[in-house]
Amino acid sequence: MTEKNRKPSVRLVSTISGAHTLVRRSHEERVLRVLQRFGALSRGEIASRVGLSRTTVSEITTELLARGAITVVDTDASERAGSGRPAERLALDPGSGQYLGVDFGHRRVNVAVADAAHEIIATGTARYPESARWPERMSAAFALVERLRVNNGVHYGALQAVGVGVPGWGDRSWADGVAEAFVDRFHASVIVDNNVRFAGLAEALHSHPDTVNNLIYLRLSDGVGGSLVVDGRLVRGATSFAGELGHVTVAEAGAAACRCGKRGCVETFASAPAILARCRAVGAPVETIDDLRAAVAIAHPGVERVLRDTGAVIGRVLGAAAMTLNPSEVVISGEVVDVSPTLVQQVAATITYELSWQPEMAPVVRAAVLRDEGGALGAVAALFHESPLLKSYPEAARDPSGGRTSTTKEHIMAGSVVKVGGVR
Repeated sequence: MTEKNRKPSVRLVSTISGAHTLVRRSHEERVLRVLQRFGALSRGEIASRVGLSRTTVSEITTELLARGAITVVDTDASERAGSGRPAERLALDPGSGQYLGVDFGHRRVNVAVADAAHEIIATGTARYPESARWPERMSAAFALVERLRVNNGVHYGALQAVGVGVPGWGDRSWADGVAEAFVDRFHASVIVDNNVRFAGLAEALHSHPDTVNNLIYLRLSDGVGGSLVVDGRLVRGATSFAGELGHVTVAEAGAAACRCGKRGCVETFASAPAILARCRAVGAPVETIDDLRAAVAIAHPGVERVLRDTGAVIGRVLGAAAMTLNPSEVVISGEVVDVSPTLVQQVAATITYELSWQPEMAPVVRAAVLRDEGGALGAVAALFHESPLLKSYPEAARDPSGGRTSTTKEHIMAGSVVKVGGVR
C-alpha cells in the first residue's frame, strides 16, 4: 500500500477515536447530571433515567468510582424483596474536586474548585507582593489549593482539568512553565489564558441572555484589562490580545510610565494603585481600598474628583470601543468599582456623551455581578466548554485513550494558551 493510500485511514481512525471520546464524555455528563438531580441511585435506576444500557452505565460508573467522582453510599437491601444481591446506590462525592480554576493577578491569586456536577465547592485567595516572581506566585497558589483541601474537605484525586488565568501583557513565554508546573502537580489537562478574558467569560455567563451576545468587560484591579464578547463568542483575537484596553494611551506629555513600557496608558490612571496614589496627591489619607471606601462614605471632595476624572478617562476609551463594537452591555469590575458608584456613573455618562450623535448605540453600563473571584470562576467555566460563548474557543488537550501518560502540547502564539494533554 502506498503512503498516499495510508493517510486517509489514519485520519479516519483519529476521527473515530475522537468521536468515541465525545460520546463517552456525553454519557458521563448525563450520568452525573442525573445523580446531581435525584441523589443516590442504583445502576439500574441510572440506566432507566438516562436511557443507556446497564452495561454502558456499569462501565461509566466503574470509571467514575475509580476517579473518585462518585461514591457508594449504601445499598437497597432494606427496600429489596427476595434474596437477590443488594444493589449498590451511587451518589456524587461532595468532596471530589474535578475542575480547578486559578487566576493570577499582579498581587494575588484566586482559586475556585468545582465538583463533577460543575458546582463550585471551594474558593479562596492568597496574596503576594507585586515584585514576586513566578516561583513565589506558584508556591502561593499551591499552598492555597492545599488549604482549600484541608479547610473544605476537598480532595484532588479525580482532578480532570485546570484552567489558569495569567496577566496578559508583555512576554508570556513563562506560561509554558506555569502549565507544566500544574501538570506535574495534578496530572491533569491544563489551559492557560488571559485572566481578564476568563473574568469576562464568567460575567457574560451571569449576564442577561438578551445582552450577552455583545459585551465589553473591563476590570480595574492591580492592573487594567478587558474582555470582549462579539456575536455571542468570546473573542481572543489574531494573537490573543483582544480586549487589552488597559494599554490604550490616554495621555503622553508628562504621563506616568506603564509596566508595558509606554506612558499614559489607561492602567496608569485607572488601576487601583494609580487611583489610590492620585487620591493621596490631593491630600486624602488613602493607602488601601478600605481607606478609599471610608473617603467615599464621607464624600471627600478630592477623592470624588479623582474618581470622576478616572470615570471620564475610562468612559472615553470605552466610548471609542463602543463605536467600534456596538455592545449592548458594558461591565466594569474591580475593588475600586465595588466601593465607588460614582466611578461607574461617570463612565456611563461619558459613554452616553461620546455616542450622543447616535443615542441608540448607547449600551447598558453596570458594575460587575461577580467580584474578584470572577477570573477563577471563568477559568473553571472554560473547562466545561458548554456555553455557545466558547464555540470557537480551544479545548484543553485530552488523551483519547484515557491514560495519564501523554504530554502533548500545543502553543498558540503570544503565550496566551498553552494546552497540555494527559487528562485522566
